[in-house]
Amino acid sequence: MLTVIGEALIDEVRHGLQAPVPHVGGSPLNVAVGLARLGHPVQFLGRFGKDAYGTLISAHLHDNSVLVPLLPDNEATSIARCVVDDDGAASYVFELQWDLPGLADKLGFLLEATTIVHTGSIATMLQPGSAQVRHAVLQARPRATISYDPNCRPSIIADAAYARAEAERFVRLADVVKASDEDLAWLYPDLDPLVAARKWLGIGAAGAQEADGGGRGPAVVVVTRGAQGPWAVCAAGETRAAVPPTAVVDTVGAGDSFMAALLSALVDRELDGAQRRDNLHALSAEELGELLRYAAEAAAVTVSRAGANPPSRKELHARIAAGI
Repeated sequence: MLTVIGEALIDEVRHGLQAPVPHVGGSPLNVAVGLARLGHPVQFLGRFGKDAYGTLISAHLHDNSVLVPLLPDNEATSIARCVVDDDGAASYVFELQWDLPGLADKLGFLLEATTIVHTGSIATMLQPGSAQVRHAVLQARPRATISYDPNCRPSIIADAAYARAEAERFVRLADVVKASDEDLAWLYPDLDPLVAARKWLGIGAAGAQEADGGGRGPAVVVVTRGAQGPWAVCAAGETRAAVPPTAVVDTVGAGDSFMAALLSALVDRELDGAQRRDNLHALSAEELGELLRYAAEAAAVTVSRAGANPPSRKELHARIAAGI
């Protein structure tokens, strides 16, 4: 079982002057759906209301075979109002509720069979829910690979110093980290994003983890860079991949599809679970490059169509086999 913890929301997407169209979204939710479409058993731990938008979210998760063990609550479902410009780039304004009361009491049962826990985005920055997520990650680390994507939202968390400190707390706990170059440029304005990524790879230095409940630091840090293609660093070295050719409709959910495919590839290579942490840290640069190329193909499918619409395993593998 793979577990994704984080926000679910409705993207009200507006293209230019057209009327907004609601799409189910939220970075962690998109990752959960992406993993399920790639053939993995997934549970999503998040929140949404009992309103009409909450019903849309619940139906979307169930239609994609994502398990939803937490019931909807009485608060309003979160909304991201998204405007897509002529180049396909998306900007957001949010109306959010983020709290998971009672999650701690259920963690023992919910995480019992989990080999990967993924989290990130708003869920790891916005209180009170972020503290609950961190507690869940700490509980999961002894048995599961931890994956983290900060997916920064300055329109929600405007204090970069606070966001940087929170991101580093989760990076210390993580085995796999993915961030965009825009995330890293905002968090570390005085550093090249690749320099910041190298810093994150070494964040588990002696002493740092002891104060924050972490471990040896991440085995892999990946930076997505739009048209420049993804880049990554591990103990064995650095690697990059080209962006597969595709016609871009919009970029909504591209990073989440990349993240899901990256984790899927780790599972396929039997690198998931705390008992395989040493193997993950021993990953070669060549193997890491293969992971990047696979994840980039998934993102290319997503940007070729509207909204956060990740590929199925059959669809992705057919594209790769065809050499598209």
